[in-house]
Amino acid sequence: MFNLTTFRELVVAALWTGLLAGLLLTAVQQIQVLPTLLQAEVYEEAAAVANTHEHHDWQPGNGWERTFFTAVANIGLGVGFALLIGAVMCLRGRPSHWRMGLLWGLAGYLTFFVAPSLGLPPEVPGTEAAKLADRQSWWLITVLDTGFGLSLLAFALTRTYKFFGAVLLVAPHLIGAPQPDVHSSAAPAELRQSFIMATVFANAVFWLAIGGLMGRFYKKQS
Repeated sequence: MFNLTTFRELVVAALWTGLLAGLLLTAVQQIQVLPTLLQAEVYEEAAAVANTHEHHDWQPGNGWERTFFTAVANIGLGVGFALLIGAVMCLRGRPSHWRMGLLWGLAGYLTFFVAPSLGLPPEVPGTEAAKLADRQSWWLITVLDTGFGLSLLAFALTRTYKFFGAVLLVAPHLIGAPQPDVHSSAAPAELRQSFIMATVFANAVFWLAIGGLMGRFYKKQS
């Protein structure tokens, strides 16, 4: 039964998890992602020099300011995802060990990053993309289908439901992600590939940290 005590334990566990996982992600990004991102921004700025009417929105400067706002965003993201995983843990049964939490983190990684990235891989600045609304819609459909499909494969008791879960996993990719009319990028292909690999690694660390920490902080009381 979900009660006030359970809710308080969930929130406290999610806050600690989000804080630690967000800081860890920020550290990994500083080492793995940021150097590639900064190189891509150089290409993007060079390609935009000729456009004298381009409007530049405010953005934090490189250095401590950028790191601070990145950390704040990562912590907020970590808390939100930790609450989501914790809520599912509460429904399915709280883990008895942090290693069980890693499985939930792996499921979150597959659902929220791997599956959408198969159709919409991480993009460096200066890359042409499809309309934002179309990409957001496809991302949301993919996440819902993947999450529901994985849950059926893991917990369904009949082969029919498991088959339906497998269909849900592949359905968004059979439809296909929205693509721009012309594929182009200011950054070279090698840099784009390096950025994708760095992002794949950083998100894996982030999600496994969320799962493991939630398994530690929100584990079943003995």
